[in-house]
Amino acid sequence: MRLRHIGALTAMLGLLCVPAHADDTTSSAGSAATGLRSTATPSWLVAQFPAPLKGAAAPDPLSDIGRDTLAPNDGWAADGGGTTGGSTADDAHVFTVRSRGELVRALDGGSATPKIIRIAGTVDANTDDDGDRLDCADYATDGYGIGKYLAAYDPRTWGSAKPSGPQEEARQASAARQAERIELAVGSNTTIVGLGDDAVLKGASLQLKGADNVIVRNLELRDAYDCFPVWQPNTGGLGDWKTAYDNIWLRGATHVWIDHVTLSDEGHPDHVEPTYFGRNYLRHDGLLDITNASDLVTVSWSRFADHDKAMLIGNSDTATGDRGRLRVTLHHNEFESVVQRAPRVRFGQVHLYNNRYVVPADAHDYRYSIGVSTESAIHAENNVFHTPGHIEVADLVKSWNGTALHQSGTRWGSPRTESGGGYPVDLLAIYNAYNSGSERDLTADVGWTPTLHTKIDSAETADRAVARGAGAGRLP
Repeated sequence: MRLRHIGALTAMLGLLCVPAHADDTTSSAGSAATGLRSTATPSWLVAQFPAPLKGAAAPDPLSDIGRDTLAPNDGWAADGGGTTGGSTADDAHVFTVRSRGELVRALDGGSATPKIIRIAGTVDANTDDDGDRLDCADYATDGYGIGKYLAAYDPRTWGSAKPSGPQEEARQASAARQAERIELAVGSNTTIVGLGDDAVLKGASLQLKGADNVIVRNLELRDAYDCFPVWQPNTGGLGDWKTAYDNIWLRGATHVWIDHVTLSDEGHPDHVEPTYFGRNYLRHDGLLDITNASDLVTVSWSRFADHDKAMLIGNSDTATGDRGRLRVTLHHNEFESVVQRAPRVRFGQVHLYNNRYVVPADAHDYRYSIGVSTESAIHAENNVFHTPGHIEVADLVKSWNGTALHQSGTRWGSPRTESGGGYPVDLLAIYNAYNSGSERDLTADVGWTPTLHTKIDSAETADRAVARGAGAGRLP
C-alpha cells in the first residue's frame, strides 16, 4: 500500500493510535512489556514504523493464515475433532516476532494457551539475550575441544567402550549449553506461521513434546546444527557419530498439521564436513521426526532438501506402545537430494500419496526413499520418483523386519524423461523380485485403507503441482 501525501499518512497514524476502548492502554501493556508487536499493526506500517502501535486497525492480510485450520478430511490430523492450532487466540496472544528472544517469549515455555506466532524475516536461534550471534566456540566449556575429544576416544586406543571421562563430560556440558538456546518448546493450541515468502527459523529445533493441536505453516526451517556430536563406537559395527537435533521433533504429540514448510541443512551441508574415525562427522539428525507414540499428523505441500536422514516415524523396534498410533499422512511433498528416510516407518499407518522424489545425478550416497520397518503399514499412492540411471527401482524401498507395503500408481524415471516422472512401475513386485532369496517378501495387504484424504491426483499431475507449489513462500 502506498500513500501519496504526507497528510494522508499523518491522518492514518492518528487513527491507529487512538484507543478503541477506554481500557485499551491497559490491555496492550503486556505486549509492550514483552517487546512483541501487536497484531493490529498492518505489515506495511510495521516495516516503516517498527515501534508497536496500540489500538484497532485494518486487518493485516498477512495474518490471515494464522487463523486457518486444517480442512475436514485432510489426512490423519483431521481425525478426532481436527486440528485448529491457535486459531482461537485472543488479540493478546497473537505475536509478530523478529528475534529469538521475542520467539521464546511468545512460545511462553510451551504453554497450552491458544497463541498465533508470526515469524517475520530471519530468526536465528544461535543468539544470546542481546541478539548477538553465538557459534560453537561460545558454547564450549570445561575444556572441551574436538582435537582432545578425538585423541581421547580414538578406537585404536579407546576401543569399543562407550565414551566416558573428562572429555565426554565436557562435551555433554557444552551440548547442554547449546540445547538451552536452540531447543524451543512448542505447546498445545499453537500456530506458528511465516509472514510473506521469506520467513526463516535458523538453527532451531522445534520440540513438540506431549503437545496437542499444533500448526506450523509457510516457514523455512534451516540448519539445526549440532556443535557437539557424540561418538558411538558400536553403531553399525563400525562406530558412527550421532547428532542431537531435528528441525522439528514430535514426541507424544497429537493433531499436528505441518504445511508449506521447507526443511534443509542450508548453511552447513553434512557432505562437506570432515571424516573422523573413518566416518562422516555428521552435524544434523532428522528434518522432521515423529516418534514416541505421536499420532494424527498431516504433512502437506512441504519440501525436504539436501539432507541425509529426512523423516523417522517411530524410533524403536521395541516401542510396542506405538501400536495403534503413529498415524501420519504425507501428501504433495517434495524430497530432493535426500539420502534416506523419506520416510522410514515403524508401527504406523502412513498414507503416502502424491509426493515427488528427486535424486540428483551426482547422488552416489543415496540409500533408499521408503523404509519399511517393524509392523509398519504404508499405503503409497501415485508418487513420482526422478532418479539418475545408476539408481534402480528396487533401490527406492528398503525393509527392516517389515512385512507389507501397498503401492499403486507409482511412476519412475530420469528427470530428463517426459513430465510425470517417466514410466509406471510396481515398486512392490520389483522389490520382491530383486530381493528374492535374501530378504522376506513384502505383501500388499497393509490391513487398512485410507479414508481421510484430499483429492488424490494422478502421479503426472502431482509431479507438476508439487514442483511448482511445495515449500515455504508458495501458499496458493
